[in-house]
Amino acid sequence: MFNLLKILAQLNFLSPPNIWHLGRAIRQNGINLPLLFTLAEKRDGNRTALVDSRETVSYQDLQERCGNLACHLADQYGLGRNQKVAFFCRNHASLVQGIFAVSRLGADVFLLNNSMSQAQFDRLVEEHGFDFLIHDDEFSGMIEKSPYRNPKIFSYHDTEKAISLLAAVPPAAIQKLPPSSSGKIVLLTGGTTGKPKQVVHKPSLFNFLSPFLALLNRLQLPKYSTGYIATPIYHGYGIAVLLSFFALGKKVVIQDRFDAESACTLIREHQVEVITAVPLMVHKMLKADKSALGSLACIASGGAKLNSALVEEVNDHLGGVLYNLYGTSEAGLNIIAAPEDLKQHPNTLGRLIGGGQLRVMKDGKEVEPGITGEFCFQNKWSMQNSQSRWIQTGDIGWRDQNGYFFLSGRTDDLIISAGNNIYPLEIEAALTNHPLVEDAAVIGVDHVYSGQILTAYVQLRPGEKLTVDALKEWLRPHLADFQVPRDIVFVDELPYTAVGKLDRKRVQKLMPIGA
Repeated sequence: MFNLLKILAQLNFLSPPNIWHLGRAIRQNGINLPLLFTLAEKRDGNRTALVDSRETVSYQDLQERCGNLACHLADQYGLGRNQKVAFFCRNHASLVQGIFAVSRLGADVFLLNNSMSQAQFDRLVEEHGFDFLIHDDEFSGMIEKSPYRNPKIFSYHDTEKAISLLAAVPPAAIQKLPPSSSGKIVLLTGGTTGKPKQVVHKPSLFNFLSPFLALLNRLQLPKYSTGYIATPIYHGYGIAVLLSFFALGKKVVIQDRFDAESACTLIREHQVEVITAVPLMVHKMLKADKSALGSLACIASGGAKLNSALVEEVNDHLGGVLYNLYGTSEAGLNIIAAPEDLKQHPNTLGRLIGGGQLRVMKDGKEVEPGITGEFCFQNKWSMQNSQSRWIQTGDIGWRDQNGYFFLSGRTDDLIISAGNNIYPLEIEAALTNHPLVEDAAVIGVDHVYSGQILTAYVQLRPGEKLTVDALKEWLRPHLADFQVPRDIVFVDELPYTAVGKLDRKRVQKLMPIGA
């Protein structure tokens, strides 16, 4: 209750008029996602809510469009409680309006990874039996080839019925929708590398008090007016920050696809103060046009490893604006490192946020500080469909005596070489600390005697040259002997997935420079 009061005070919800307005909205409409911008619209409906590559929408317009769309979807397609609505879209206003309208109707929202293959999409259709599909035109071919046969609608289209058109048109007759609580938000993780895993979250204010309060206080979000979500909204990180920004009444900038030069232009044009991005995006923007990033006061990095070289680069060019957010689709946001934490420990994930528990487990027992084990979480905001109260993340790491957490790798990245258990993340961090190294990936290659041998694929900074022997010699003081890679391969560029994670499956297929 104390956390709730603190949040309501920061959102200016505790004044008598706002309490009355909020209570009236709940009685009329229920507790659902559109409730997030109810008071933002009441305070200043003309304030800009959303900017994408097609349009700029105010909070008043957004609320009206979501209401129009909910009525049309209920009337024309019979959408309502307990139905499954899938979204196969990039980041744009129609996706956002569709999510809020479907939530208003009490249906379940399924956010699909738009980088998945035909086979993966087909499997999702068969496993989940979606009742309705909202999609971008570019995915029409994949949908037509799939077993999906239920109703569907375009997000945007010039000649066919689309979400953008329905949202702009008020219902022909006054239609009062019954109050409804939000259905589930379902994230389908691992969509590009294997069988997607269903992660179910109930968008309850009471469940998410602790992570929301952490975002407000540690990132100081109430201070800022404009945020840019560079990560895909279908990712847990993207949808969580989108909802947080709307609850605060901020201007949110999004674009269909991330492009470093376009992102820099958007940041300069809208004087963006807060951006959510994966480390690779931050790196690319610094390379594209670091002068355009001067308005940034908070870079919330998450979704992939943050190496110390990038921390130093951001600090040198932009000052202390970089935050590291650690969470998983299953367990949600759990750890945050502020700029002062990263200044002291550039490789840290940060400290645990309030309201949850984290255990570092090995062989079924919690280990002491300094010992490596698997991160396991328990909190109110984790996935609802877990069979256990404790979420096993598959992430391996440790904590120090001061409560800072550090990531060593993932259980499925474990390399066993000559009897030694090795996680590549620590070796990659050492490699990227070399002043001539831009990026690095370490994998295990099968070996008849050693089990696996360590092979490092290294991307040098533009125009730089380095020998294998010189790099190995530089590594020796920083790593144990068994951690120094047997083989080092210099490559032009390392492969990453659409959400900015290193694609280890493609690394071994890279050709060496000069091959």
